[in-house]
Amino acid sequence: MAKITFYEDRGFQGHHFECSSDHPNLQPYLSRCGSIRVDSGCWMLYERPNFQGPQYFLRRGDYSDHQQWMGLSDSVRSCRVIPYTSSHRIRLYERDDYQSLVSELTEDCSCIHDRFRLHELYSLHVLEGYWVLYEMPSYRGRQYLLRPGDYRRYHDWGAVDARVGSLRRVIDLY
Repeated sequence: MAKITFYEDRGFQGHHFECSSDHPNLQPYLSRCGSIRVDSGCWMLYERPNFQGPQYFLRRGDYSDHQQWMGLSDSVRSCRVIPYTSSHRIRLYERDDYQSLVSELTEDCSCIHDRFRLHELYSLHVLEGYWVLYEMPSYRGRQYLLRPGDYRRYHDWGAVDARVGSLRRVIDLY
């Protein structure tokens, strides 16, 4: 069972709220989020209610302030548990609507450019597992949760452009 605890202040201080399921609106429970403890599972946090806005992927561990989860602020307004899957497979395409297949991945890729000589991907098809797409290499920059399904254009995963730096499978490393 997944479990995450949100604290209003840094260093796991102040009012807190424990959660073990998806929450589309955390505002009634927290005015801000200064630190987080993930006891189990993998989670995606969102800066706005209803799973909208900038996203942040967290796995088991302690995050004593928002900079440790790469947050731009202490705003966390919704969260989603990411289900465990044992296999991962994603297809990458150079163009919209699955045109021009680049490759199929089953492992993490820390730099799309180094591996495929591309800075942009226009469509993706997630066949198995959950993935986090990062705007920059080495798992940095804006993050996007990719669930199994079709992403015919980069807008479908919530991006404003087709820039892709790295991809990581959602797995609990502990």
